Amino acid sequence: MEEPYFTRPGEGERIGPREHRVLGELPDLEAIEIAYDADFEGVDPHIHPDHTDSFYVLEGEVEFFLRGEWHRSGPGTFVSVPPNVEHGFRPAGGHFRLLNIHAPMVGFIDRLRH
Repeated sequence: MEEPYFTRPGEGERIGPREHRVLGELPDLEAIEIAYDADFEGVDPHIHPDHTDSFYVLEGEVEFFLRGEWHRSGPGTFVSVPPNVEHGFRPAGGHFRLLNIHAPMVGFIDRLRH
């Protein structure tokens, strides 16, 4: 039987040069808080054949690439991209922060560590 998982504010491993915050690595999902400055070039459009990639905008503005178009989004926006759907994101101004969830776990966070 799996146990509940709990991460308090400020807790969680910090990884990468931007110190993304790992919120959870569980068999059914990976959750990470990611933050970027305006100089970040973005993540080029790509697909994931094996998992859903979801985003919740916590702070700032970001543009998401979905169905061949860029969509400007601010805090409170939720985007969920199923497998095999092309997507990407980039800053739409200054600093932004996202909650990013990969479901199921596919080793995304582990790849960020290396």
